[in-house]
Amino acid sequence: MILDRILEHKKAEVRHKLSRGYLAELKAKIADRPAPVPFAVTLDATRSPVAPALIAEVKKASPSLGLLKEEFKDRFEPVTIAEQYREHGASCLSVLTDEMFFQGSLEHLQAVKDKVGIPTLRKDFMVHDVQFYEARAHGADCVLLIVAALERRQLIDFFALTKELSLDVLIETHHERELDTVLDWLPDAQLIGINNRDLKTFSTDVNLTLRLATRIPSDKLIVSESGLHRRDDVKRLLEANVHAMLIGESLIRADDIGAKMRELLGTGERTERG
Repeated sequence: MILDRILEHKKAEVRHKLSRGYLAELKAKIADRPAPVPFAVTLDATRSPVAPALIAEVKKASPSLGLLKEEFKDRFEPVTIAEQYREHGASCLSVLTDEMFFQGSLEHLQAVKDKVGIPTLRKDFMVHDVQFYEARAHGADCVLLIVAALERRQLIDFFALTKELSLDVLIETHHERELDTVLDWLPDAQLIGINNRDLKTFSTDVNLTLRLATRIPSDKLIVSESGLHRRDDVKRLLEANVHAMLIGESLIRADDIGAKMRELLGTGERTERG
């Protein structure tokens, strides 16, 4: 399974980076950075009657598709993409930092946060404490925890570490068992993600969000991830009381990012109605 390959490589990558003084360097860098911006609060405050809040993703490539645009072979400008997202109504940003499988980097994260400023998620496969310090040192306001990638003890310990570092955390689930794990073991978790992508087949089905959302208490914020391509998908999320949506591929691959965002957010509909 692709997730197993990614996690195996990620653990080796972290071991390779660890050296005497690395954590101290990160902590010194954190001391010089401003406090994180509340990610979850921003999502809750910016959702609207016509669309959940949008977390727009800066993404160069994926394991299943490779480069998302041919032009990225020669030029990839994460800050320019993020600025378009902010201009056209994104509430928050997500930046891929995995290098091997998504061709992202921590430098992309820091550049986007420093230049664009709105709340930003480090999107990566978190398998070691040091990655959370990296996230904070490079400007992240939120990190991702993937339930399928972690043992229960790791999930609990990593969640506690995010609180120590004043980071928000988006906890990603893929089915009922994982959701029950979060609700039972992390009662303070505020942001619960539902990834519509099957980790074995990589196919997507928005019905997964609709099914799992009914099981989530009303005091949680629900984020639907993956497979959201059309305005009809967004309308279905609204009917299920989903608070936010994380979208990358359909925005990145669009000929006109602004037009695609207006379509998904329904802002074009309001303009047409006057």
